[in-house]
Order: sequence, then C-alpha cells, then structure tokens
Amino acid sequence: MTFSIKHFIENLFKPAIDTQHKNHATNWQPEWSQFLQKKVNFYRHLSTTEQLCFEQRCLLFLDTTRVEGSQDVVVVDNDKLLVAASAIIPVWGFPGWHYFNIESVILLPARFNEQYQYGMPDSRISGMVGSGVMSGKMVLSKPDLYQGFANSRDKQNVGIHEFVHLIDMADGQCDGFPERVAKFEFSAPWFDFVQHKINEVELGKSNINDYAATNNAEFFAVSSEYFFERPKLLKRKHPKLYDYLSQFYKQNLAEINSDIAPKKNQPCSCGSGKKYKRCCMPRS
Repeated sequence: MTFSIKHFIENLFKPAIDTQHKNHATNWQPEWSQFLQKKVNFYRHLSTTEQLCFEQRCLLFLDTTRVEGSQDVVVVDNDKLLVAASAIIPVWGFPGWHYFNIESVILLPARFNEQYQYGMPDSRISGMVGSGVMSGKMVLSKPDLYQGFANSRDKQNVGIHEFVHLIDMADGQCDGFPERVAKFEFSAPWFDFVQHKINEVELGKSNINDYAATNNAEFFAVSSEYFFERPKLLKRKHPKLYDYLSQFYKQNLAEINSDIAPKKNQPCSCGSGKKYKRCCMPRS
C-alpha cells in the first residue's frame, strides 16, 4: 500500500515536473546562466540543483509577466533576467509563489518623477509599483536595476525593493506586514518593533538607509534589501530584525552565505578555471 501511494503521488506530479524541465531545456540559453553567475550574488551562492530551479522559476515568471521598455529603451534578454531574479529572490522560500498582482514591468532609461517622466528636475524615483490606471504594472529605471546587482554590498537593490512591495500588497494592503507569508498574530509586535527601528533611523543611530523611516511599508522594503544584500552584517548589527525577516522569507541567508561562499583564492564556481577573485567575485 505504501508503495502504491508513493507511486500515485509521483505520477500525479510527474507531468508538471516533466513540462517544467522540458520548458527549461527548450527555452533556457547557456549564456543566461553565465550572466546570472556573474551578476547575481544570490544565484551564485546556490547549489547546481538550486540554480536549475532558480532558472526554471525565472522562466515561469517571464512566461506570465511582460518586461517592456519605454520608447527610449530596447529590452534585451539580460534585462529580463535581472527583473526575473529580482522577483524570485525574495520568494525563494516559497516554491509555489505566483505574483498575481503584476502583469508587466516597464523599464525607463533613467530615474523618473511621479508622472513617469525622466530628464526632469524632479526625476529622482528609481522604482515604483503603479496604482490606478497603472495598477498591475511596475516601473524601474534600467540603470538603477543594473546598479542594484552590480554592487552587492551597498544594501540597495531597487528590483528587490519593488517586488517586496508586491509581496506586502498581496494581502490587499501595502502596510509593511506581509500577511500572506506571516501569521497575523505577529503583526502587533512587528509594528511595535518597526516603530522602534524607525526612531533609531530618524535619530541617526542606525546604518539602515534613511528612506526606511518614510513609513512602515518602506521600512519593510528597505530592510529587506539589506537582508538580501548583506545578511551577515544585518544579523550582526540588527539581530532581531534579521530574525524577523528570516522567518518572513523562510531563508537563513547569513548561515548559508557563511557555509558556501567561495574563498577568493579558490577556483571560481563558474568553471572558468580562474581564481574566484579574478573572475566572478564582485568588484565592490
């Protein structure tokens, strides 16, 4: 009986698994893996099997979400890969996650204002999740999207920031508490804690970006950027905040990065034969 149940379950999921692998084999290009290896620190820290899963999830995201450019932006494969990576990283701990609240991501050639105009004196926005007629759309500055992955130590990544807002908004509110991934009874102590951390930021007693003090939603997004870019530093400087985010995202990045991060003089994991420091090690 045990064997037959196991056999039934394996056959139940086999078509979906086979379809996913077939989709990957048909549509994934080897140079895309090389690009992610060089540009995306999170992907670089995954095992070979996990990297394959990451690639499959990127394809699934791109199958359901358009990545478009404004009239001054030609969208290329690398742009799509960075958008997809921005989406997958924060929900890596949730294999079945689907962004039902996003239809398209629009890339602009520079920062923009609230009317999505670039090149204006008030064009200072690097990313925004739309509302009203722009509902279901995300707008990103293409240079800032790339900069977010080029510097993995500055605790800033606009792509991750905006997708965290979508996770926050999945319960119908952008309030800084991801109710779709956390139990509601944790919300009161979390909000009390957030107010305490915002006060620290306002008093200049924190190394969290000042923008986090804007409101609860921005604190959640900014601290999430910190969590995914500098997990070990966050755990050392803000251990309680790290614990909250680790529980929310079901990822213990500080320990994972410590265990598998390559040493600079070891052979690079991309297979080039060069030392890590001479190949894929972030220059920052």
